Order: sequence, then structure tokens, then C-alpha cells
Amino acid sequence: MTTTRYSDWNVRSAYRQVAKPRWNLIGLIFGISDNTNMTFNPRIVIDTNVLYSALRSQLGVSYRLLSMVRQARFLPQVSAPLIAEYEDVLKRGQLALSHAQIDDVIDYLCAQSEHHRIFYLWRPLLKNPNNDFILELAVKAQASIVTWNVADFKKAASLHVQVMSPRQLLEILEKSS
Repeated sequence: MTTTRYSDWNVRSAYRQVAKPRWNLIGLIFGISDNTNMTFNPRIVIDTNVLYSALRSQLGVSYRLLSMVRQARFLPQVSAPLIAEYEDVLKRGQLALSHAQIDDVIDYLCAQSEHHRIFYLWRPLLKNPNNDFILELAVKAQASIVTWNVADFKKAASLHVQVMSPRQLLEILEKSS
């Protein structure tokens, strides 16, 4: 039986053990430092548009936010569908990174995240049905959603999920430090 790359988290876990030396590239891209003394670390689901923005430009809020991943300022939450979307969108050829570098970024993010399997569906709930899996992950992980498309997640409040922009999360993190 052939399994897909994302059918089991063990595949990513095994890959991360081999890929650790390549994480230095991630440190260079995001200027990551080891500082895990922070006590305030909200659980968040990072929408693909935030990761895309961070990899496209080092000048924006998304980049600053993703630079904080290893500092344990927040705890990213991921699921197999979200990782598959990250890979699909980021590998469309619009970034200055190679596919191997994009894989490294995704693997690094997976290594820093809590992984969840979703066994229920809240579909359809949102205006854009392609975002429902992000809401499902946020419900399962009891996390906030960080996205540039806040308006697309208006109905998330009915499930007690907070939705904020990267700028809003950055302000919260800066106030807490």
C-alpha cells in the first residue's frame, strides 16, 4: 500500500530527524534565535496567506511574526490538510525560494508546531468553503486563527474561535514581553 506524504505524521517526524542540519537555512531566512524563556504563548493557526507573505518579503509584519516561531512566543497548530495547502500554494513558482527550501521551511514549521488530526467536520460554515479546514483545526486545537483575510472568518465567532491579523497578534505579543 502506498501512502501519501501527509497521510501520517511519522513521515514528517522521520524527515525532520534527517533535516535538522538544514534548519540553519531557516535561521538565516528568519533570523531565528534560541530564546524559550517566554511564558505567554498563545496557540495559533497560521493561514497560508501569512506564511506566503513572510516568505515573499522580509519587510512586513508576517515576516516579523514568523521570525518569532522558535522563540516560543506562540505555539503554531497544524494538520495534514493545512500542511498540504502550504506546500501547494508556496510551490506555485511565485517565490524566490527553491522547492527544497520551501520544504525546509514547512518542515521547520512542522517541527515547531503541535499536530492535530481532525475527525469531525463543521462544513460548510464559512463564506469561502476552502477555509473551513482552518476553522476545524482552530476548534480542535482551541487556537486563534491568524490571517490577512479576517473578514472571511466572521462566522468563526459562533464556535468561539478568535480571528486576528498578523499585526494584531504582533501587538499582543509585544505588549506581553
